Amino acid sequence: MPEPMDPTARIDTRGLYCPVPILRTRDRLRWLDPGEVLEVFSDDPAILEDMPAFCRSHGHHYLGHVEEAGKAWRVRLQKTGKHR
Repeated sequence: MPEPMDPTARIDTRGLYCPVPILRTRDRLRWLDPGEVLEVFSDDPAILEDMPAFCRSHGHHYLGHVEEAGKAWRVRLQKTGKHR
């Protein structure tokens, strides 16, 4: 994933599986301002489909993902002003 901007906040959802990583993401986004970036660390492979779908349905910008050693991913999204 290109580094368009450093994340404002990070959450670690390793060991949690669908739908919990998305629910934690939604909860954390409530505390961010529009334009800020959240990075989610997850070992649930479903995150690669769930997070882009969550972003599309809630109007946030999905910025991509990188694979980490040990079958985990870091995904980034940017909050828009549409939802609090």
